[in-house]
Amino acid sequence: MIRKAKAVWKGTGRDGTGHLSSESGVLAETPYSFKTRFENEKGTNPEELIAAAHAGCFTMALAFGLQMAGFTPEELSTEAAVTLEPEGKGFKISKSALTLRAKVPNLDEAGFARLAGEAEKNCPVSKVLNAAITLDAKLG
Repeated sequence: MIRKAKAVWKGTGRDGTGHLSSESGVLAETPYSFKTRFENEKGTNPEELIAAAHAGCFTMALAFGLQMAGFTPEELSTEAAVTLEPEGKGFKISKSALTLRAKVPNLDEAGFARLAGEAEKNCPVSKVLNAAITLDAKLG
């Protein structure tokens, strides 16, 4: 399975603007810029999208893990806080902190912690934060 998204940027890094679109159409020329990334202008930014992807992936992985263990959650609510910090002349994403609050009947804290830990390790987005990246770059 391959999922695609596209970024288009015009202008310089600080003064330019861009937009993001996803294959599904959920993102359709959604604006992003220096101001949406480093200030509070309306639009999105890569870190916010990574946070949404990590929260969504982890929560779904946990739902599957709970189901396989015989539990049905009433609610799983996860916030991912992605940290972007300076590194040399650029920046790096140094952390994704997941905060989970859940209602799962008949499950004790130890079992819940074990299943949540497994979901965090096995969520594909958790894995991609350490994955090999390939790049095919051409002018034209």
